[in-house]
Amino acid sequence: MVFLLKSGPHLYRSRRHLNGLPLACQLGRSPSKTQFLMFSFLKKSGSETKAEVPAEKAAAPSWRERLFKGLAKTRAQWGGKLKSIFSRGKVDDELLEELETLLLTSDCGIEATQHLLDELKKAAKRDKLDTPEAIQKALHDVLLETLQPLEQPLDFSTHKPFVIMIAGVNGAGKTTSIGKLAKYFQTQGKSVLLAAGDTFRAAAREQLETWGERNNVTVIAQDNGDPAAVVFDAISAAKARGIDIVLADTAGRLPTQLHLMEEIAKVRRVIQKIEPEGPHETLLVLDANIGQNALQQVKAFDKAIKVTGLVLTKLDGTAKGGVVTAIARQCPKPIRFIGVGEQIDDLRPFSAKDFVDALFE
Repeated sequence: MVFLLKSGPHLYRSRRHLNGLPLACQLGRSPSKTQFLMFSFLKKSGSETKAEVPAEKAAAPSWRERLFKGLAKTRAQWGGKLKSIFSRGKVDDELLEELETLLLTSDCGIEATQHLLDELKKAAKRDKLDTPEAIQKALHDVLLETLQPLEQPLDFSTHKPFVIMIAGVNGAGKTTSIGKLAKYFQTQGKSVLLAAGDTFRAAAREQLETWGERNNVTVIAQDNGDPAAVVFDAISAAKARGIDIVLADTAGRLPTQLHLMEEIAKVRRVIQKIEPEGPHETLLVLDANIGQNALQQVKAFDKAIKVTGLVLTKLDGTAKGGVVTAIARQCPKPIRFIGVGEQIDDLRPFSAKDFVDALFE
Protein backbone atom coordinates (compact mmCIF):
# COMPACT_ATOMS: atom_id res chain seq x y z
CA MET A 1 0.00 0.00 0.00
CA VAL A 2 1.36 3.40 -0.92
CA PHE A 3 0.15 6.54 0.79
CA LEU A 4 0.57 10.02 -0.56
CA LEU A 5 0.81 12.73 2.04
CA LYS A 6 0.25 16.15 0.55
CA SER A 7 1.15 19.17 2.64
CA GLY A 8 1.04 22.59 1.03
CA PRO A 9 2.90 22.59 -2.27
CA HIS A 10 4.92 19.47 -1.41
CA LEU A 11 4.14 15.84 -2.18
CA TYR A 12 5.79 13.08 -0.21
CA ARG A 13 5.72 9.35 -0.96
CA SER A 14 5.82 7.23 2.16
CA ARG A 15 6.44 3.49 2.43
CA ARG A 16 3.88 0.86 3.28
CA HIS A 17 5.11 0.68 6.87
CA LEU A 18 5.52 3.61 9.24
CA ASN A 19 7.29 3.23 12.60
CA GLY A 20 7.36 -0.52 12.01
CA LEU A 21 3.59 -0.93 11.64
CA PRO A 22 1.31 -0.95 8.62
CA LEU A 23 -0.28 2.48 8.45
CA ALA A 24 -3.73 0.98 8.04
CA CYS A 25 -3.23 -0.78 11.39
CA GLN A 26 -2.32 2.54 12.97
CA LEU A 27 -5.73 3.80 11.82
CA GLY A 28 -7.39 1.05 13.82
CA ARG A 29 -8.22 -1.46 11.06
CA SER A 30 -6.61 -4.20 9.01
CA PRO A 31 -4.77 -3.10 5.89
CA SER A 32 -7.03 -2.57 2.89
CA LYS A 33 -6.29 -3.99 -0.54
CA THR A 34 -7.25 -0.73 -2.11
CA GLN A 35 -4.86 2.13 -2.50
CA PHE A 36 -6.00 5.42 -1.06
CA LEU A 37 -4.60 8.91 -0.95
CA MET A 38 -4.39 10.91 2.23
CA PHE A 39 -4.09 14.64 1.75
CA SER A 40 -3.12 16.64 4.81
CA PHE A 41 -2.88 20.37 4.54
CA LEU A 42 -0.97 21.67 7.52
CA LYS A 43 -0.24 25.18 8.67
CA LYS A 44 3.36 26.27 8.42
CA SER A 45 5.47 26.13 11.55
CA GLY A 46 5.39 29.16 13.78
CA SER A 47 9.17 29.25 13.57
CA GLU A 48 8.98 30.41 9.96
CA THR A 49 9.21 34.08 9.17
CA LYS A 50 5.82 35.71 9.61
CA ALA A 51 4.38 37.74 6.78
CA GLU A 52 3.86 41.42 7.32
CA VAL A 53 0.53 42.27 8.91
CA PRO A 54 -1.67 43.89 6.25
CA ALA A 55 -3.31 47.23 6.85
CA GLU A 56 -6.53 47.01 8.82
CA LYS A 57 -9.52 46.44 6.57
CA ALA A 58 -12.98 47.88 6.91
CA ALA A 59 -15.32 45.78 9.03
CA ALA A 60 -16.92 42.98 7.02
CA PRO A 61 -20.73 42.97 6.75
CA SER A 62 -22.45 41.00 9.50
CA TRP A 63 -24.19 37.73 8.68
CA ARG A 64 -27.58 39.41 9.10
CA GLU A 65 -26.57 42.11 6.60
CA ARG A 66 -25.40 39.49 4.12
CA LEU A 67 -28.61 37.52 4.59
CA PHE A 68 -30.70 40.61 3.87
CA LYS A 69 -28.64 41.29 0.76
CA GLY A 70 -28.80 37.66 -0.34
CA LEU A 71 -32.59 37.56 -0.16
CA ALA A 72 -32.94 40.73 -2.23
CA LYS A 73 -34.50 38.93 -5.21
CA THR A 74 -37.16 37.22 -3.13
CA ARG A 75 -37.78 40.43 -1.20
CA ALA A 76 -38.19 42.34 -4.47
CA GLN A 77 -40.78 39.77 -5.50
CA TRP A 78 -42.68 40.40 -2.26
CA GLY A 79 -41.95 43.96 -1.20
CA GLY A 80 -43.58 46.29 -3.70
CA LYS A 81 -46.41 43.88 -4.44
CA LEU A 82 -47.26 43.43 -0.77
CA LYS A 83 -47.48 47.18 -0.28
CA SER A 84 -49.85 47.41 -3.21
CA ILE A 85 -51.96 44.47 -2.03
CA PHE A 86 -52.21 45.72 1.55
CA SER A 87 -52.82 49.35 0.60
CA ARG A 88 -56.60 48.91 0.74
CA GLY A 89 -56.30 48.41 4.50
CA LYS A 90 -58.70 45.50 4.90
CA VAL A 91 -58.56 41.75 4.47
CA ASP A 92 -61.22 41.02 1.85
CA ASP A 93 -61.64 38.51 -0.97
CA GLU A 94 -59.79 40.68 -3.45
CA LEU A 95 -56.79 41.05 -1.14
CA LEU A 96 -56.69 37.32 -0.44
CA GLU A 97 -56.85 36.50 -4.14
CA GLU A 98 -53.95 38.81 -4.99
CA LEU A 99 -51.93 37.54 -2.04
CA GLU A 100 -52.57 33.96 -3.10
CA THR A 101 -51.14 34.69 -6.54
CA LEU A 102 -48.06 36.32 -5.03
CA LEU A 103 -47.39 33.42 -2.66
CA LEU A 104 -47.78 30.82 -5.40
CA THR A 105 -45.44 32.65 -7.78
CA SER A 106 -42.87 32.77 -4.96
CA ASP A 107 -43.00 28.95 -4.80
CA CYS A 108 -44.73 28.69 -1.44
CA GLY A 109 -46.82 25.86 -2.87
CA ILE A 110 -50.57 25.29 -2.68
CA GLU A 111 -50.71 23.78 0.82
CA ALA A 112 -48.48 26.40 2.44
CA THR A 113 -50.25 29.23 0.61
CA GLN A 114 -53.65 28.06 1.83
CA HIS A 115 -52.31 27.75 5.37
CA LEU A 116 -50.96 31.32 5.34
CA LEU A 117 -54.21 32.71 3.94
CA ASP A 118 -56.32 30.86 6.50
CA GLU A 119 -54.16 32.09 9.37
CA LEU A 120 -54.25 35.65 8.04
CA LYS A 121 -58.05 35.56 7.89
CA LYS A 122 -58.18 34.35 11.49
CA ALA A 123 -55.84 37.15 12.58
CA ALA A 124 -57.91 39.74 10.70
CA LYS A 125 -61.08 38.61 12.42
CA ARG A 126 -59.47 38.33 15.85
CA ASP A 127 -57.44 41.56 15.80
CA LYS A 128 -59.64 43.67 13.51
CA LEU A 129 -56.80 44.52 11.13
CA ASP A 130 -57.58 47.78 9.35
CA THR A 131 -54.23 49.27 8.24
CA PRO A 132 -51.64 48.11 5.69
CA GLU A 133 -49.00 47.97 8.43
CA ALA A 134 -51.16 45.80 10.68
CA ILE A 135 -51.96 43.38 7.86
CA GLN A 136 -48.30 43.05 6.87
CA LYS A 137 -47.30 42.53 10.50
CA ALA A 138 -49.90 39.77 10.77
CA LEU A 139 -48.54 38.01 7.66
CA HIS A 140 -45.00 38.38 9.03
CA ASP A 141 -46.02 36.73 12.30
CA VAL A 142 -47.93 33.90 10.57
CA LEU A 143 -44.95 33.15 8.34
CA LEU A 144 -42.55 33.21 11.29
CA GLU A 145 -44.77 30.81 13.23
CA THR A 146 -44.84 28.49 10.21
CA LEU A 147 -41.06 28.44 9.78
CA GLN A 148 -40.03 28.36 13.45
CA PRO A 149 -40.18 24.53 13.73
CA LEU A 150 -37.53 24.26 10.99
CA GLU A 151 -35.01 26.14 13.13
CA GLN A 152 -33.21 23.32 14.92
CA PRO A 153 -29.46 24.02 15.26
CA LEU A 154 -27.26 20.98 14.73
CA ASP A 155 -25.88 19.55 17.98
CA PHE A 156 -22.53 18.04 17.01
CA SER A 157 -21.29 17.49 20.56
CA THR A 158 -23.00 14.12 21.08
CA HIS A 159 -20.37 11.91 19.40
CA LYS A 160 -16.68 11.97 18.53
CA PRO A 161 -16.15 11.74 15.70
CA PHE A 162 -19.50 13.21 14.72
CA VAL A 163 -20.14 11.71 11.27
CA ILE A 164 -22.13 13.81 8.81
CA MET A 165 -23.15 12.18 5.54
CA ILE A 166 -23.95 14.71 2.81
CA ALA A 167 -26.07 14.01 -0.27
CA GLY A 168 -27.66 15.91 -3.13
CA VAL A 169 -28.04 16.07 -6.89
CA ASN A 170 -25.25 17.33 -9.13
CA GLY A 171 -25.24 21.11 -9.31
CA ALA A 172 -26.91 21.69 -5.95
CA GLY A 173 -23.67 23.00 -4.43
CA LYS A 174 -22.97 19.89 -2.36
CA THR A 175 -19.17 19.83 -2.48
CA THR A 176 -18.93 23.59 -2.07
CA SER A 177 -21.24 23.36 0.95
CA ILE A 178 -18.93 20.75 2.48
CA GLY A 179 -16.02 23.16 2.18
CA LYS A 180 -18.03 25.94 3.79
CA LEU A 181 -19.27 23.63 6.55
CA ALA A 182 -15.68 22.67 7.32
CA LYS A 183 -14.87 26.34 7.79
CA TYR A 184 -17.94 26.88 9.97
CA PHE A 185 -17.10 23.96 12.26
CA GLN A 186 -13.53 25.22 12.57
CA THR A 187 -14.85 28.58 13.77
CA GLN A 188 -16.68 26.59 16.46
CA GLY A 189 -13.36 25.18 17.64
CA LYS A 190 -13.79 21.74 16.07
CA SER A 191 -11.28 19.68 14.10
CA VAL A 192 -12.58 18.41 10.76
CA LEU A 193 -11.75 15.64 8.31
CA LEU A 194 -13.22 15.34 4.80
CA ALA A 195 -14.07 12.08 3.01
CA ALA A 196 -14.07 12.30 -0.80
CA GLY A 197 -16.88 9.80 -1.30
CA ASP A 198 -17.96 11.18 -4.67
CA THR A 199 -15.86 8.82 -6.79
CA PHE A 200 -18.15 9.01 -9.83
CA ARG A 201 -17.55 12.63 -10.83
CA ALA A 202 -14.07 13.22 -12.22
CA ALA A 203 -13.49 16.65 -10.68
CA ALA A 204 -15.16 15.95 -7.33
CA ARG A 205 -12.03 14.77 -5.52
CA GLU A 206 -9.93 17.65 -6.84
CA GLN A 207 -12.62 20.13 -5.80
CA LEU A 208 -12.72 18.72 -2.28
CA GLU A 209 -8.91 18.75 -2.08
CA THR A 210 -8.98 22.45 -2.95
CA TRP A 211 -11.39 23.10 -0.09
CA GLY A 212 -9.19 20.99 2.18
CA GLU A 213 -6.16 23.09 1.34
CA ARG A 214 -8.14 26.28 1.79
CA ASN A 215 -9.29 25.20 5.26
CA ASN A 216 -6.12 23.34 6.29
CA VAL A 217 -7.97 20.08 6.85
CA THR A 218 -7.21 16.50 5.83
CA VAL A 219 -8.99 14.92 2.86
CA ILE A 220 -9.22 11.13 2.63
CA ALA A 221 -9.63 10.02 -0.98
CA GLN A 222 -9.24 6.95 -3.15
CA ASP A 223 -8.26 6.66 -6.79
CA ASN A 224 -11.26 5.23 -8.67
CA GLY A 225 -12.32 3.47 -5.51
CA ASP A 226 -15.47 2.40 -3.76
CA PRO A 227 -17.32 5.31 -2.06
CA ALA A 228 -18.18 3.23 1.00
CA ALA A 229 -14.52 2.21 1.43
CA VAL A 230 -13.41 5.85 1.29
CA VAL A 231 -15.84 6.84 4.03
CA PHE A 232 -14.86 3.80 6.13
CA ASP A 233 -11.19 4.77 5.87
CA ALA A 234 -12.00 8.37 6.75
CA ILE A 235 -13.85 7.43 9.92
CA SER A 236 -11.02 5.06 10.90
CA ALA A 237 -8.51 7.89 10.45
CA ALA A 238 -10.70 10.29 12.43
CA LYS A 239 -10.91 7.86 15.34
CA ALA A 240 -7.14 7.38 15.36
CA ARG A 241 -6.46 11.12 15.25
CA GLY A 242 -9.15 12.25 17.68
CA ILE A 243 -10.95 14.31 15.00
CA ASP A 244 -14.22 15.94 16.07
CA ILE A 245 -16.21 15.93 12.82
CA VAL A 246 -16.16 13.86 9.62
CA LEU A 247 -17.87 15.36 6.56
CA ALA A 248 -18.55 12.57 4.07
CA ASP A 249 -19.22 13.61 0.48
CA THR A 250 -21.28 11.28 -1.72
CA ALA A 251 -21.85 11.11 -5.46
CA GLY A 252 -24.49 13.45 -6.84
CA ARG A 253 -27.50 11.68 -8.27
CA LEU A 254 -31.09 12.16 -9.32
CA PRO A 255 -33.81 10.50 -7.23
CA THR A 256 -34.87 8.56 -10.35
CA GLN A 257 -31.45 6.88 -10.62
CA LEU A 258 -32.39 3.93 -8.45
CA HIS A 259 -29.05 2.09 -8.78
CA LEU A 260 -27.20 5.18 -7.56
CA MET A 261 -29.66 5.70 -4.73
CA GLU A 262 -28.87 2.15 -3.64
CA GLU A 263 -25.15 3.00 -3.77
CA ILE A 264 -25.62 5.86 -1.32
CA ALA A 265 -27.73 3.61 0.91
CA LYS A 266 -24.76 1.20 0.92
CA VAL A 267 -22.49 4.00 2.16
CA ARG A 268 -24.86 4.50 5.07
CA ARG A 269 -24.78 0.79 5.93
CA VAL A 270 -20.97 0.70 5.83
CA ILE A 271 -20.78 3.72 8.14
CA GLN A 272 -22.86 1.78 10.68
CA LYS A 273 -20.33 -1.05 10.66
CA ILE A 274 -17.62 1.18 12.09
CA GLU A 275 -19.91 3.67 13.87
CA PRO A 276 -23.08 1.80 14.94
CA GLU A 277 -25.03 4.98 15.69
CA GLY A 278 -23.82 6.74 12.56
CA PRO A 279 -24.21 8.64 10.48
CA HIS A 280 -25.10 11.04 13.27
CA GLU A 281 -26.51 13.51 10.74
CA THR A 282 -27.58 13.03 7.13
CA LEU A 283 -27.76 16.34 5.30
CA LEU A 284 -29.46 16.85 1.95
CA VAL A 285 -28.21 19.85 -0.03
CA LEU A 286 -30.94 21.62 -2.02
CA ASP A 287 -30.61 24.33 -4.65
CA ALA A 288 -33.22 27.00 -3.86
CA ASN A 289 -33.53 27.77 -7.57
CA ILE A 290 -35.43 24.55 -8.25
CA GLY A 291 -38.43 25.69 -6.20
CA GLN A 292 -41.12 23.05 -5.76
CA ASN A 293 -38.90 20.28 -7.17
CA ALA A 294 -37.03 20.45 -3.87
CA LEU A 295 -39.95 18.69 -2.20
CA GLN A 296 -39.62 15.65 -4.45
CA GLN A 297 -35.90 15.46 -3.75
CA VAL A 298 -36.47 15.54 0.00
CA LYS A 299 -39.01 12.71 -0.21
CA ALA A 300 -36.84 10.53 -2.47
CA PHE A 301 -33.61 10.93 -0.51
CA ASP A 302 -35.41 10.55 2.80
CA LYS A 303 -36.74 7.19 1.65
CA ALA A 304 -33.25 6.01 0.68
CA ILE A 305 -31.03 7.41 3.44
CA LYS A 306 -33.28 8.89 6.16
CA VAL A 307 -32.53 12.59 5.80
CA THR A 308 -32.23 14.36 9.17
CA GLY A 309 -31.51 17.91 8.01
CA LEU A 310 -31.37 20.22 5.00
CA VAL A 311 -28.85 22.68 3.59
CA LEU A 312 -30.54 25.24 1.34
CA THR A 313 -28.09 26.88 -1.06
CA LYS A 314 -28.10 29.68 -3.64
CA LEU A 315 -30.88 31.71 -2.01
CA ASP A 316 -29.11 34.81 -3.27
CA GLY A 317 -29.71 33.80 -6.88
CA THR A 318 -33.44 33.20 -6.84
CA ALA A 319 -36.80 34.84 -6.17
CA LYS A 320 -38.15 31.45 -5.06
CA GLY A 321 -37.38 31.81 -1.37
CA GLY A 322 -40.97 30.82 -0.67
CA VAL A 323 -39.92 27.19 -1.09
CA VAL A 324 -38.85 27.30 2.57
CA THR A 325 -42.52 27.67 3.47
CA ALA A 326 -43.45 24.74 1.24
CA ILE A 327 -40.84 22.60 3.00
CA ALA A 328 -42.27 23.59 6.39
CA ARG A 329 -45.75 22.41 5.44
CA GLN A 330 -45.04 19.35 3.29
CA CYS A 331 -41.57 18.03 4.24
CA PRO A 332 -40.83 19.49 7.67
CA LYS A 333 -37.16 18.54 7.91
CA PRO A 334 -34.96 20.88 9.95
CA ILE A 335 -33.10 23.42 7.83
CA ARG A 336 -29.67 23.24 9.44
CA PHE A 337 -27.90 25.75 7.18
CA ILE A 338 -28.67 28.24 4.42
CA GLY A 339 -26.33 29.77 1.86
CA VAL A 340 -26.69 33.28 0.44
CA GLY A 341 -23.40 33.92 -1.33
CA GLU A 342 -20.13 32.60 -2.72
CA GLN A 343 -17.82 33.55 0.16
CA ILE A 344 -16.48 30.79 2.40
CA ASP A 345 -18.48 32.06 5.39
CA ASP A 346 -21.75 32.62 3.48
CA LEU A 347 -23.26 29.40 4.84
CA ARG A 348 -24.71 29.70 8.34
CA PRO A 349 -27.31 28.09 10.63
CA PHE A 350 -30.90 28.86 9.68
CA SER A 351 -32.70 31.49 11.76
CA ALA A 352 -36.43 31.71 11.08
CA LYS A 353 -36.69 35.25 12.47
CA ASP A 354 -33.76 36.60 10.46
CA PHE A 355 -35.11 34.92 7.33
CA VAL A 356 -38.62 36.35 7.69
CA ASP A 357 -37.32 39.78 8.69
CA ALA A 358 -35.19 39.79 5.53
CA LEU A 359 -38.26 39.12 3.40
CA PHE A 360 -40.22 42.03 4.84
CA GLU A 361 -37.46 44.61 5.36
